[in-house]
Amino acid sequence: MFGFAVGQEVRQALREGKPVVALESTIISHGMPYPQNVETALKVEALVREGGAVPATVAIIAGVPTVGISPQQIDHLGKEGRRVAKASRRDVPILAAKGLDGATTVASTMLIAAMAGVKLFATGGIGGVHRGAETTMDISADLEELATTPVTVVCAGAKSILDLGLTLEYLETKGVPVLGYRTDCLPAFYTNKSPFPVTRVDDPLEIAKAIKAKEDLGLRGGMLVTNPIPEEYSMDPDYIEGVIRQALAECDKEGIKGKDTTPYLLSKICELTGGESLESNIQLVFNNVRLATRIACELEKLA
Repeated sequence: MFGFAVGQEVRQALREGKPVVALESTIISHGMPYPQNVETALKVEALVREGGAVPATVAIIAGVPTVGISPQQIDHLGKEGRRVAKASRRDVPILAAKGLDGATTVASTMLIAAMAGVKLFATGGIGGVHRGAETTMDISADLEELATTPVTVVCAGAKSILDLGLTLEYLETKGVPVLGYRTDCLPAFYTNKSPFPVTRVDDPLEIAKAIKAKEDLGLRGGMLVTNPIPEEYSMDPDYIEGVIRQALAECDKEGIKGKDTTPYLLSKICELTGGESLESNIQLVFNNVRLATRIACELEKLA
């Protein structure tokens, strides 16, 4: 029989009604080099605990989807790096059948977190509709997961490499609420401004109430909470757009396609910005984790 596992700390927290925040593992194996990847993952878990909640890093370990992996397993994923499969929803049953490790994306982290009943998930940025999708049909599975899986995702918006306008249109079509924490516009990952409007919410309690209302009304799917990168780490929009266009051109030249596209582009952008984009990425993850933890704590009070 195939199934999923829940770490002891997370299992106890869920049993006792304590707040839990899910975390992805792609950022460990595919986001940055070792040991910085492991150090960042452990720092993120520490931030959740400091905020009064329990962290649940999600991954597939030897074929078992796991909610709340151990520090030793985090270190293993970090050391293995890109040798670990990048696992979206479609990859979960294959990796389970083969007994292989998988670093979970936004979509698969949502899927597996929901199996255990975890309702909040903090990440960097979601995937979305890629530029040129009108011909390539390259649309991230993250959007469909948000439409169907009851997990609220806290992020710094959709990754800047995407078509942000079409991403918002897709989410609207699927009925996914998109909130902006203390902002009227969709954050654009590396920058905290864009021309695309979202529904502003100024208090984590308001967000928790919206999640509870959605749940009580029996509405399917999740919710997207977008949280701008802190001003001191925000990059100039025109500068980062120029870098992204250069990275996209090189991606096209190299013939990179499918799920290899995002890791390639993020790596290339990091290279072109001299590492500045990576530091921004880390800081926005920390910022999102703090907010998700506050929302999770407020949500547990409403239970």
